Amino acid sequence: MIKKTFPLIFLFFSVIGFSQKILNKTINSNYVDDERKIKIYLPEGYDDTKEKNYPLAIVLDASYMFDAYVGNSVLFAAKDKAPKQIIVGIQMSKTRKKDTYFNINNGNLTTDNEKFYQFLKNEVIFEIESTYKTSPFISLIGEGTSANLITNFLRESTPFINAYICINPIYSDFIGNQMQSYDFPRFQKEDNTFYYYTNNSTSFSENKQIRIGELQKGLAGLKLENFNVINDTIVTKSSISAMSEAIPRALTKVFEIYSGISKEEFDKNIKDLSPIDAISYLENKYLDIEFLFGTNLGIRETDIYAIEKIVIEKENGDQLLNFGKMILKLYPSSPLGDYYIGRYYEQGKNIKKALKYYKIGYGKMDPSNPNADAFYENILRLGGR
Repeated sequence: MIKKTFPLIFLFFSVIGFSQKILNKTINSNYVDDERKIKIYLPEGYDDTKEKNYPLAIVLDASYMFDAYVGNSVLFAAKDKAPKQIIVGIQMSKTRKKDTYFNINNGNLTTDNEKFYQFLKNEVIFEIESTYKTSPFISLIGEGTSANLITNFLRESTPFINAYICINPIYSDFIGNQMQSYDFPRFQKEDNTFYYYTNNSTSFSENKQIRIGELQKGLAGLKLENFNVINDTIVTKSSISAMSEAIPRALTKVFEIYSGISKEEFDKNIKDLSPIDAISYLENKYLDIEFLFGTNLGIRETDIYAIEKIVIEKENGDQLLNFGKMILKLYPSSPLGDYYIGRYYEQGKNIKKALKYYKIGYGKMDPSNPNADAFYENILRLGGR
């Protein structure tokens, strides 16, 4: 019982902590009711005067999904597993079917559903992007029939949603045909990255599990480099539990590129690369982070160490010079760049230049740094003082 309730208790206290950062706003709509209320969470440190942008997440079913999503996003950002986000919660119509249900006879959106779709596309996103410092990365998050509505954004001729997070989805009997009509290959023409998350669950009815399972099987056949399909199955007896598990699981995958290089990422994408390609992979990873999420992280030291062995051991260490120069460009005050350049010259038997860079690197270090002695040993080893 304690283990089951702890996440809810944690999120409860998280909500208390971030409540003062939540703004309430009313949008006068030309599509839905005359006005619709939204909640806006601005992350800690948000400042209109600073040149920093934030990914935008739009959460439908705000009455019960908004706080859960914000709580998870705060935790992920604190653990450096995802960027801080601007999060918008949408107040749904009192008769929820009016916003997000569909015609059960053909699976199409009803007239009211289409109006709500246009409200999100043309009013909510425009309002937030015009007012706040957003990056190009947009996520849509919904549960049940809202998840089905989100799926309809795949039909846009020019995709502008990056992450479609469909939790405990309620799909029509026609979802397979709808998906086939969305012309997924066109996503490859976009210089962007996309994610489609959907979860099945043992808590669902047998028919619902079969429908979602068939859709996930079809999606698994998509082999598009920039369109990432995340098929999830959550073993639980409760749809509420499935929802609370799905949010962090979706965030883990959607923001995987933001996180430091994991063993899985290294084994899948890096370990067999040449040194120059490994360096290029690292540079491109952080360029993508800056472009998509508006966050200039430089390069984490842990990720430098992740490819270090490849650069040192392959091709006789010929790329150590480029590796060191890249790091010096990003971190001129760090001794790491000087170390790799010194290592390059040492392997080439140019002891004079190797000593020069080892000494420059050592001069940047605080004597209390636990690595300082090991760094100085390189100087002694080459006969320097």
